[in-house]
Amino acid sequence: MVMTVLAAWLIGSLSPKRRIFGFYSFILSNILWAVWGWHAHAWALIVLQLCLFLMNIRGLAKNRAEARAELDQ
Repeated sequence: MVMTVLAAWLIGSLSPKRRIFGFYSFILSNILWAVWGWHAHAWALIVLQLCLFLMNIRGLAKNRAEARAELDQ
């Protein structure tokens, strides 16, 4: 839970580098929640984390592109 809150805080940053770190943090939290879900047999939680993982991959890619564009300026 702490990792998820930290990630959400980083995603709100104006700095692309911090947002990228936030997406990596969200991905780590997705993995941690899925592991807990597996242990607890919470299959819906695992499916949710998989969906959120895919959304975080998309956000990471978009922010990497933005960070590259910012460096080019």
